Amino acid sequence: MAAISWKGFEEELARRKPVFWWRDDDAAKPSPALERLLSLSAASRVPLALAVIPLRAEPSLFSLLDEEIAVLQHGGDHANRAAPGGKKSEFPGTEDKNTALGRVAIARARLAELAGPRALPVFVPPWNRFRQDLAGELSSIGLCGLSGYGARRAAGAAPGLRQVNTHIDIVDWHQGRRFIGEQRAFELAVKYFPGDEPVGWLTHHAVHDAAAWEFLARLFTLRGPRWASAEELFSYTRPAHG
Repeated sequence: MAAISWKGFEEELARRKPVFWWRDDDAAKPSPALERLLSLSAASRVPLALAVIPLRAEPSLFSLLDEEIAVLQHGGDHANRAAPGGKKSEFPGTEDKNTALGRVAIARARLAELAGPRALPVFVPPWNRFRQDLAGELSSIGLCGLSGYGARRAAGAAPGLRQVNTHIDIVDWHQGRRFIGEQRAFELAVKYFPGDEPVGWLTHHAVHDAAAWEFLARLFTLRGPRWASAEELFSYTRPAHG
Protein backbone atom coordinates (compact mmCIF):
# COMPACT_ATOMS: atom_id res chain seq x y z
CA MET A 1 0.00 0.00 0.00
CA ALA A 2 1.26 3.47 -0.89
CA ALA A 3 2.14 5.74 2.01
CA ILE A 4 -0.82 7.68 3.37
CA SER A 5 -0.32 11.25 4.52
CA TRP A 6 -2.47 13.07 7.01
CA LYS A 7 -3.96 15.01 4.11
CA GLY A 8 -4.65 11.81 2.19
CA PHE A 9 -6.22 10.19 5.23
CA GLU A 10 -8.48 13.19 5.81
CA GLU A 11 -9.55 13.12 2.16
CA GLU A 12 -10.39 9.44 2.53
CA LEU A 13 -12.42 10.22 5.64
CA ALA A 14 -14.34 12.95 3.81
CA ARG A 15 -15.10 10.53 0.98
CA ARG A 16 -16.04 7.47 3.05
CA LYS A 17 -17.54 9.24 6.09
CA PRO A 18 -16.95 6.30 8.46
CA VAL A 19 -18.36 5.89 11.93
CA PHE A 20 -15.60 5.77 14.54
CA TRP A 21 -15.70 4.95 18.23
CA TRP A 22 -13.09 5.01 21.00
CA ARG A 23 -12.36 2.47 23.75
CA ASP A 24 -9.56 2.75 26.30
CA ASP A 25 -8.60 -0.31 28.36
CA ASP A 26 -7.18 -1.19 31.79
CA ALA A 27 -8.46 1.68 33.94
CA ALA A 28 -8.30 0.98 37.67
CA LYS A 29 -7.10 4.07 39.54
CA PRO A 30 -6.44 7.79 39.09
CA SER A 31 -3.17 8.73 37.40
CA PRO A 32 -1.73 11.62 35.40
CA ALA A 33 -2.16 9.54 32.24
CA LEU A 34 -5.84 8.93 32.97
CA GLU A 35 -6.41 12.61 33.68
CA ARG A 36 -4.76 13.44 30.36
CA LEU A 37 -7.05 10.95 28.62
CA LEU A 38 -10.16 12.46 30.16
CA SER A 39 -9.02 15.99 29.31
CA LEU A 40 -8.44 14.95 25.70
CA SER A 41 -11.93 13.50 25.45
CA ALA A 42 -13.50 16.62 26.97
CA ALA A 43 -11.52 19.05 24.81
CA SER A 44 -12.16 17.17 21.56
CA ARG A 45 -15.73 16.19 22.44
CA VAL A 46 -15.02 12.66 21.29
CA PRO A 47 -17.06 10.13 23.32
CA LEU A 48 -14.91 7.85 25.44
CA ALA A 49 -15.72 4.30 26.53
CA LEU A 50 -13.48 3.47 29.48
CA ALA A 51 -12.95 -0.24 30.13
CA VAL A 52 -12.48 -0.57 33.90
CA ILE A 53 -11.13 -3.61 35.77
CA PRO A 54 -13.89 -4.05 38.40
CA LEU A 55 -12.07 -6.06 41.05
CA ARG A 56 -9.03 -3.77 40.94
CA ALA A 57 -10.87 -0.47 40.62
CA GLU A 58 -10.38 2.17 43.30
CA PRO A 59 -13.49 4.20 44.25
CA SER A 60 -11.52 7.42 43.71
CA LEU A 61 -11.33 6.61 39.99
CA PHE A 62 -15.00 7.34 39.49
CA SER A 63 -14.88 10.78 41.06
CA LEU A 64 -12.84 11.86 38.02
CA LEU A 65 -15.43 10.76 35.48
CA ASP A 66 -18.12 13.10 34.26
CA GLU A 67 -21.51 11.81 33.18
CA GLU A 68 -20.48 11.61 29.53
CA ILE A 69 -17.91 8.87 30.11
CA ALA A 70 -19.22 5.37 29.47
CA VAL A 71 -17.78 2.68 31.76
CA LEU A 72 -17.43 -0.84 30.36
CA GLN A 73 -16.59 -4.00 32.33
CA HIS A 74 -13.02 -5.12 31.62
CA GLY A 75 -13.10 -8.70 32.81
CA GLY A 76 -13.14 -9.44 36.51
CA ASP A 77 -9.68 -9.16 38.06
CA HIS A 78 -7.65 -9.16 34.79
CA ALA A 79 -5.42 -11.96 36.15
CA ASN A 80 -3.83 -14.36 33.70
CA ARG A 81 -5.07 -17.92 34.30
CA ALA A 82 -3.65 -19.49 31.15
CA ALA A 83 -1.26 -22.41 31.42
CA PRO A 84 2.46 -21.55 31.32
CA GLY A 85 3.45 -20.74 27.77
CA GLY A 86 -0.14 -20.23 26.63
CA LYS A 87 -1.67 -16.99 25.37
CA LYS A 88 -2.77 -14.76 28.22
CA SER A 89 -6.40 -15.14 29.24
CA GLU A 90 -8.47 -14.44 32.32
CA PHE A 91 -10.91 -17.10 31.15
CA PRO A 92 -8.98 -20.11 29.77
CA GLY A 93 -10.85 -23.16 28.58
CA THR A 94 -9.48 -25.17 31.50
CA GLU A 95 -11.38 -23.11 34.08
CA ASP A 96 -14.80 -24.33 35.19
CA LYS A 97 -17.48 -22.38 33.33
CA ASN A 98 -19.58 -21.66 36.41
CA THR A 99 -16.54 -20.44 38.33
CA ALA A 100 -15.63 -18.07 35.51
CA LEU A 101 -19.19 -16.81 35.10
CA GLY A 102 -19.49 -16.29 38.84
CA ARG A 103 -16.41 -14.05 38.80
CA VAL A 104 -17.92 -12.02 35.95
CA ALA A 105 -21.17 -11.61 37.90
CA ILE A 106 -19.41 -10.50 41.10
CA ALA A 107 -17.31 -8.04 39.15
CA ARG A 108 -20.37 -6.70 37.32
CA ALA A 109 -22.14 -6.03 40.62
CA ARG A 110 -19.11 -4.18 42.02
CA LEU A 111 -18.71 -2.06 38.93
CA ALA A 112 -22.40 -1.11 38.95
CA GLU A 113 -22.07 -0.07 42.59
CA LEU A 114 -18.98 2.06 41.95
CA ALA A 115 -19.87 3.60 38.60
CA GLY A 116 -23.62 3.98 38.92
CA PRO A 117 -25.47 4.90 35.71
CA ARG A 118 -22.19 5.37 33.82
CA ALA A 119 -21.68 1.57 33.88
CA LEU A 120 -22.99 0.04 30.67
CA PRO A 121 -23.80 -3.70 30.63
CA VAL A 122 -20.98 -4.30 28.15
CA PHE A 123 -18.19 -6.83 28.66
CA VAL A 124 -14.62 -6.31 27.43
CA PRO A 125 -12.50 -9.47 27.90
CA PRO A 126 -8.89 -8.91 28.99
CA TRP A 127 -6.40 -9.46 26.17
CA ASN A 128 -9.49 -9.55 23.91
CA ARG A 129 -9.81 -13.31 24.42
CA PHE A 130 -13.03 -14.94 25.52
CA ARG A 131 -14.68 -18.35 25.39
CA GLN A 132 -17.75 -18.76 23.20
CA ASP A 133 -19.44 -20.94 25.83
CA LEU A 134 -19.17 -18.05 28.30
CA ALA A 135 -20.32 -15.47 25.77
CA GLY A 136 -23.56 -17.39 25.44
CA GLU A 137 -24.15 -17.02 29.18
CA LEU A 138 -23.45 -13.29 29.61
CA SER A 139 -27.02 -12.22 28.96
CA SER A 140 -28.14 -14.42 31.86
CA ILE A 141 -26.32 -12.12 34.30
CA GLY A 142 -27.56 -8.90 32.72
CA LEU A 143 -24.83 -8.13 30.19
CA CYS A 144 -26.07 -7.15 26.73
CA GLY A 145 -22.85 -6.21 24.91
CA LEU A 146 -19.43 -7.66 24.10
CA SER A 147 -16.41 -5.78 22.75
CA GLY A 148 -13.26 -7.47 21.52
CA TYR A 149 -10.71 -6.75 18.80
CA GLY A 150 -10.73 -7.30 15.05
CA ALA A 151 -13.50 -7.99 12.58
CA ARG A 152 -16.57 -9.46 14.24
CA ARG A 153 -18.31 -12.49 12.78
CA ALA A 154 -21.75 -10.98 13.29
CA ALA A 155 -23.42 -8.10 15.11
CA GLY A 156 -24.79 -10.64 17.58
CA ALA A 157 -22.12 -12.61 19.45
CA ALA A 158 -24.85 -14.72 21.07
CA PRO A 159 -28.59 -14.36 21.69
CA GLY A 160 -29.17 -11.08 23.50
CA LEU A 161 -25.52 -10.05 23.15
CA ARG A 162 -24.53 -7.29 20.70
CA GLN A 163 -20.89 -7.22 19.61
CA VAL A 164 -19.02 -4.01 18.72
CA ASN A 165 -15.27 -4.47 18.38
CA THR A 166 -12.22 -2.25 18.14
CA HIS A 167 -9.85 -2.53 15.17
CA ILE A 168 -6.85 -0.20 15.58
CA ASP A 169 -4.73 -0.71 18.70
CA ILE A 170 -2.33 2.22 18.62
CA VAL A 171 0.19 0.48 20.91
CA ASP A 172 2.80 -1.88 19.46
CA TRP A 173 3.06 -4.41 22.28
CA HIS A 174 5.90 -6.35 20.66
CA GLN A 175 8.15 -3.35 20.06
CA GLY A 176 8.55 -1.79 23.47
CA ARG A 177 4.92 -0.72 23.91
CA ARG A 178 5.45 2.26 21.66
CA PHE A 179 3.09 3.96 19.22
CA ILE A 180 2.48 1.83 16.11
CA GLY A 181 3.14 4.81 13.83
CA GLU A 182 0.91 6.94 11.67
CA GLN A 183 1.20 4.74 8.59
CA ARG A 184 0.20 1.55 10.38
CA ALA A 185 -2.70 3.32 12.08
CA PHE A 186 -3.97 4.72 8.78
CA GLU A 187 -3.61 1.35 7.05
CA LEU A 188 -5.61 -0.44 9.72
CA ALA A 189 -8.34 2.19 9.66
CA VAL A 190 -8.69 2.18 5.88
CA LYS A 191 -8.81 -1.62 5.92
CA TYR A 192 -12.10 -1.52 7.81
CA PHE A 193 -13.79 1.37 5.97
CA PRO A 194 -15.74 -0.87 3.58
CA GLY A 195 -17.17 -2.93 6.42
CA ASP A 196 -20.63 -2.89 7.92
CA GLU A 197 -19.42 -2.15 11.45
CA PRO A 198 -18.15 0.99 13.17
CA VAL A 199 -14.37 1.34 13.20
CA GLY A 200 -13.04 1.16 16.74
CA TRP A 201 -9.87 2.84 18.01
CA LEU A 202 -8.27 1.09 20.99
CA THR A 203 -5.98 2.92 23.40
CA HIS A 204 -4.22 2.07 26.66
CA HIS A 205 -3.59 5.35 28.48
CA ALA A 206 -1.15 3.88 31.02
CA VAL A 207 1.48 3.01 28.38
CA HIS A 208 1.15 5.81 25.82
CA ASP A 209 4.33 7.49 24.68
CA ALA A 210 4.47 11.08 23.44
CA ALA A 211 3.87 10.02 19.83
CA ALA A 212 0.67 8.18 20.76
CA TRP A 213 -0.74 11.21 22.59
CA GLU A 214 0.18 13.50 19.70
CA PHE A 215 -1.48 11.19 17.20
CA LEU A 216 -4.74 11.05 19.13
CA ALA A 217 -4.89 14.81 19.59
CA ARG A 218 -4.54 15.30 15.84
CA LEU A 219 -6.86 12.41 14.91
CA PHE A 220 -9.68 13.93 16.94
CA THR A 221 -9.49 17.19 14.97
CA LEU A 222 -10.06 15.59 11.57
CA ARG A 223 -13.24 16.25 9.66
CA GLY A 224 -15.13 13.41 8.02
CA PRO A 225 -15.73 10.68 10.59
CA ARG A 226 -18.63 10.65 13.00
CA TRP A 227 -17.59 9.64 16.50
CA ALA A 228 -20.32 7.51 18.05
CA SER A 229 -20.85 6.82 21.74
CA ALA A 230 -20.88 3.35 23.24
CA GLU A 231 -24.48 3.91 24.30
CA GLU A 232 -25.50 4.44 20.70
CA LEU A 233 -23.56 1.49 19.31
CA PHE A 234 -24.81 -0.94 21.95
CA SER A 235 -28.34 0.48 21.76
CA TYR A 236 -28.31 1.22 25.47
CA THR A 237 -30.25 3.91 27.31
CA ARG A 238 -28.92 4.86 30.72
CA PRO A 239 -31.36 4.73 33.64
CA ALA A 240 -32.98 8.05 34.44
CA HIS A 241 -31.76 9.89 37.52
CA GLY A 242 -34.03 10.21 40.46
